[in-house]
Amino acid sequence: MIVLSVGMPRAGSGWHYNLINDLMLTTGCQNATEIRRKYRLQSILTEVNCNIGVLSLRRLLMVTIPALLGNTFVIKAHAGPTRWSRLLSRLGLLRITYIYRDPRDAMLSAYDYGQRALAKGRPNAFSHLTDFEKSLDFIKEYVAIWEAWMSEDGVLKARYEDLLTSYDAEVARLVDFLGLELSSPQVQEVIEKYRPGKAEAGQQGLHFFKGKIGRFREKYSQAEQAVLAETLGPVLTRMGYQI
Repeated sequence: MIVLSVGMPRAGSGWHYNLINDLMLTTGCQNATEIRRKYRLQSILTEVNCNIGVLSLRRLLMVTIPALLGNTFVIKAHAGPTRWSRLLSRLGLLRITYIYRDPRDAMLSAYDYGQRALAKGRPNAFSHLTDFEKSLDFIKEYVAIWEAWMSEDGVLKARYEDLLTSYDAEVARLVDFLGLELSSPQVQEVIEKYRPGKAEAGQQGLHFFKGKIGRFREKYSQAEQAVLAETLGPVLTRMGYQI
């Protein structure tokens, strides 16, 4: 079986992925980095967190091979669902979680992260977000992906803010979804490892920098916030965020 940890960019998706990966490792499943090496999947499972990219037929078939050979492992994505991910989910080969965040904070975080990398001379996937308009266009794509995942059945949906503020309840939901035993000492050890405040200490692959809830209200001007309210207002309400 493959556990697919999907997330809106800059929504704690690295934190969520590593939490899920380590929880699954308590069952004796394989680490995705080892699957990537053993089955020569470096071309489709990239970066520290084994990001599969788009959920195309070709990519999903390639990772399904080791799953059919008896391996269970966790991979990551930021992409939307496809007919192929739905098929594998229905067949029981793919178990999917999805985490999102207030898109206003996510777009600000993406902009900041890209500009910090650019200043260091090491551009990343967010460094092209050089102004407010480009950042808004960027996050609108992932708002559309949020819409798609929220309509999917059998997917565990989580909010970054809830994971921060109601960690124990959210982790209990996750553990249950993964079919693990919450009282297991090994599971509890992982839960404590990724508890907010402990998981922000620079562990590779977590992508934490600030992670503050509502930081966009401090950084964006009133005019920019008005644009965000007009552009994203209806979806923000459905997400459960104050406009």
